[in-house]
Amino acid sequence: MASEGEEDYVPWIRQFCKLFGHDYFVAVSHEFIEDDFNLTGLSSQVPYYKEALYTLLDYQVDTIEDVKNGGDSNNKNNNNTKPGKPKHELPNRVILDSSAELLYGLIHARYIVTKAGLTEMAGKFERNEFGSCPRYYCDSMHLIPVGPLDISGQETVRLYCPCCNDTYVPQSLRFLNIDGAFFGTTFPGLLVQMFPEIENQCRIRLNKYKNEEFGLRLFGFRINEKSMSGPRVKWLRAVPETADEIAEYDKCELRLPWGEGDDADEEIEDDEEDDDDKTMASE
Repeated sequence: MASEGEEDYVPWIRQFCKLFGHDYFVAVSHEFIEDDFNLTGLSSQVPYYKEALYTLLDYQVDTIEDVKNGGDSNNKNNNNTKPGKPKHELPNRVILDSSAELLYGLIHARYIVTKAGLTEMAGKFERNEFGSCPRYYCDSMHLIPVGPLDISGQETVRLYCPCCNDTYVPQSLRFLNIDGAFFGTTFPGLLVQMFPEIENQCRIRLNKYKNEEFGLRLFGFRINEKSMSGPRVKWLRAVPETADEIAEYDKCELRLPWGEGDDADEEIEDDEEDDDDKTMASE
């Protein structure tokens, strides 16, 4: 029979997912973590990788504090143990917890792009646990967590709207310290591709408000877009629709339209030559 202490023991992953501000995370199965193929390349990114991995799998890991206190002070109710190391090679409790969180976050980013992970995250998306888009035309479209970069320690998590294709900072302060690499840049695209009903929801919203006239008015009259008080940044929300607009967008996405850039470069070179001539003449 299991002892009272073993019944009260809560796995590390479950504790992590229940922490304040970790509502976006799902619990990664031990089977996924124990597969070495899923952890390829993570050993070079996480300090004390083996100790952190053992922590995720609920093995007993010795720390400097344990040695100072005479050994087995933590995780007494856990029968899983791993061989110890010399004292000078042991991490302290703070570093071990930080490494374990980093390792779990990187594993989490790989897990949510699998079929099982996508299904669990889709459930959170359907329950609107990630929040709604603030834009009027998106009609409270559910958001999807995304990382601006796949490198840890660079950017915090953002929220992506599949309707307007824009990203937002979470409104709640509890999510502002979550690393964006724990969700990665690939997850939103795979989620939309795996569940086509998300695109259908976006299409319904776009068609619903496509022909409506919405904007600022004075005494019933629409404000001119070129006015100082008009919607001067409306072009930021514009999406190319016709073939000519799409072609122009493709040309201007990374550089100036064909022909204009060359002429501009020639004008700049001519100006520089004129300036050089004037400087030489004045001297």
